[in-house]
Amino acid sequence: MITSFSNKSVREVIQLTQKAKARNKQDVFVVEGIKMFAEVPTEKIVRVYLAQRAEKELRETYGKKLDRVFCEIVADDVFDRMSDTKTPQGVLTLVKQYHYRLEDLLKRVQAAKCIDRNTGRNISIIGGVHKKNQLYLIVEDIQDPGNLGTIFRTGEAVGVDGIIMSSHTVDLYNPKTIRSTMGSVYRVPFIYTENIGDTMRTLQKNNIRIYAADLHGDKDYDACDYRGASAFLIGNEGSGLRQETADCADVRIRIPMEGNVESLNAAAATTVLFYEAYRQRRSSAKS
Repeated sequence: MITSFSNKSVREVIQLTQKAKARNKQDVFVVEGIKMFAEVPTEKIVRVYLAQRAEKELRETYGKKLDRVFCEIVADDVFDRMSDTKTPQGVLTLVKQYHYRLEDLLKRVQAAKCIDRNTGRNISIIGGVHKKNQLYLIVEDIQDPGNLGTIFRTGEAVGVDGIIMSSHTVDLYNPKTIRSTMGSVYRVPFIYTENIGDTMRTLQKNNIRIYAADLHGDKDYDACDYRGASAFLIGNEGSGLRQETADCADVRIRIPMEGNVESLNAAAATTVLFYEAYRQRRSSAKS
């Protein structure tokens, strides 16, 4: 059992929690809480730390999973020092970082180029299901961890095929962001891109139409058809999209607002757009 504040593992976890450089060097990130431990794929777990006070209860519920990973017990006061939350739940997990490529996010588009040997026609086969209406999100320089985490949760809820982030977007592996994802970080594919314009052009070459959320957009968001392959483009909370980024979009859309409200935050705007696309696709599927 770890009982010393100066233990190497204790110092390591604190560094991983506080510094992106340390996380990237070791290629891991820290997740806290029972839900985040319960949902993480076992093969992605590097190590688990259990507070002494919570060990019995956690083993009763998650004993089989804990038996399959490297696990250490930590004295309660030391565990509280390691934790980044005010009310630790007694379990802290080191998880391997995810590494996707743009081609991974676009695999469904690439699959559309496959040829049915029997008919000679182009088809898209995803797990045996034809799919042509991919949905993506592109975010430029989002800075609030809670916003980004909420965006991931909403993205999973509507079945987003991938989230693309500019290189100056907040670190997804920031503990606050991770908590806000509520586990969606494990299931939603994502990439960071150094050149958002080039990435957008790659999407367009794959017949994905890009809609930029803009206060001065040409169309109301609910006047567009998102049933085909689509991507929404969302800008920074304070300054919005850079002009050169917005210019790369196919269409600029606006969300009408009443009163003195000038704009919605990034997560709220994304939710509005995602669920309009989701509504249209559900209606189309039912008809």
